[in-house]
Amino acid sequence: MTRLQRLFRIAWVFCRYRLDTFLPIAELPAPLKVFFLLAPWHLFPQPKLNRGDRLRLALEELGPVFVKFGQILSTRRDLLPDDMAESLKNLQDRVPPFPSNEARSIIETSLGAPVSDLFAEFSPDPLASASVAQVHAATLRNGQKVVVKVLRPGIEKVIRQDLALMYLMAGLLEKYWSEGKRLHPVEVVADYDSTIHDELDLQREAANASQLRRNFENSSLIYIPFIDWDYTRKSVLVMERIHGIPIADTAALKAAGVDMKVLAEKGVEIFFTQVFRDSFFHADMHPGNIFVDTSNPSDPRYIAIDFGIVGTLAPDDQSYLARNLLAFFRRDYRQVAQLHIQSGWVPPDTPVNQFEAAIRTVCEPIFEKPLKDISFGHFLLRLFQTARRFNMEVQPQLVLLQKTLLNVEGLGRQLYPDLDLWSTAQPYLETWMRKRIGPSGLIKSLQSHLPSWLEQSPEMPQLVHDALLQLRQAGPTEPQNRATLALLREQQIRTERRWRRATLAVLLIAGGFLGTQPESRQWIESVPAWSWALFAVAGGLMLRGSR
Repeated sequence: MTRLQRLFRIAWVFCRYRLDTFLPIAELPAPLKVFFLLAPWHLFPQPKLNRGDRLRLALEELGPVFVKFGQILSTRRDLLPDDMAESLKNLQDRVPPFPSNEARSIIETSLGAPVSDLFAEFSPDPLASASVAQVHAATLRNGQKVVVKVLRPGIEKVIRQDLALMYLMAGLLEKYWSEGKRLHPVEVVADYDSTIHDELDLQREAANASQLRRNFENSSLIYIPFIDWDYTRKSVLVMERIHGIPIADTAALKAAGVDMKVLAEKGVEIFFTQVFRDSFFHADMHPGNIFVDTSNPSDPRYIAIDFGIVGTLAPDDQSYLARNLLAFFRRDYRQVAQLHIQSGWVPPDTPVNQFEAAIRTVCEPIFEKPLKDISFGHFLLRLFQTARRFNMEVQPQLVLLQKTLLNVEGLGRQLYPDLDLWSTAQPYLETWMRKRIGPSGLIKSLQSHLPSWLEQSPEMPQLVHDALLQLRQAGPTEPQNRATLALLREQQIRTERRWRRATLAVLLIAGGFLGTQPESRQWIESVPAWSWALFAVAGGLMLRGSR
């Protein structure tokens, strides 16, 4: 009955805002086309609003799950027209709070004690109320001021019901709409499904906060509040209470004497540090989650909250992304095209010349403008839209990155309109690339991979031997099989020789590196001479066996 009521509610809102105009009715099968043409929403007058505002108001009326979906959808400009994306950016996640007695009940059930025993003080009036949780101020028994985040009661059930309907609508669009297969509406809903369920686990959010806090410990760029793990569960999170000026309150920031240029540039540095140094970035940096510590106005510091959504990049994605950005800065469109193909972001048979020409078409008009007048985030989105013409699939790991970059750039330009994101980012990227591919990066890579290489090297010849043994035991010995076995035996001998050489080379490089470290020399000098003699003999035998 509840599901039926929810379905009727969605249908009512659908009719009220005439969302039927978004559907590709002309492409539907005849029975569905007749149904939609005779459907009751034609009795409703079409609101005198543009399509983006109609969609935004409909999502707001449908409640927090749809509001959250609209916020995420607003970042997918590869899927939406610009006017609709701009309207969805204005979605306000101002959800009415749920009763404080329900919040107390959830806290007591989760923590196994009365609120009066857990906290010296607990405010019944929430500080904030959002889609999936609300926050109350409290004081621990030791006097520490904290905030208590509590999941909305019954939110998981509501989310399951709404997601089922979203999947149904997305499936119909993908099946009957000519653009459905290209735009992957089911995958869009699946991405949202994953995101919203991550936010329902407050222990996961707490773990994200702890990781970010370690990454920026004692940093002058950003402060991450500490998590009190003794009071944190899946439905309850207790975190240090912070005090600062909301990042969107530029008037208050200027009144406090904050250096807005420094603040804007620090925001860019925080983003690139999280993405390239840590590969772990806060992916929900909208104004409601960012505050400013103004205790030192000439050197302000960001304060972040709400860590339910974080993003990561694999090392290969980091490297390709950095090299792509640097190639953009240098207007090397050929390299941009080649990097997209090498990374697998576009098919390997993509014509490089045509792809290069398309990229140049997007980039050249931008480079003719003053840098301060360029939106770097929108430039990247335009580039990805161009790449889709060459069958570039949406990269989920880059979607969060685009969203975060748009948030950061929007905040930066709001704080300091003359912010030059490109010139701020380029030196950081060049330094990061030098560290990654230079001698220090090579040594660091050797230090991190050497133990696993040494562990695996003795096993490789044995693995080849085991494969040969299984082949020998598996089937008859026809001439073709005997030839295959002979070929594999030859490959085994070659593999063993290569691994001996590789192991010896790694040992020599590691020994040379350790010999340059002051802390290693004492250990080297303490080893008896006869041990080094045996090591040399073993190395000689290994070298001889690799011939």
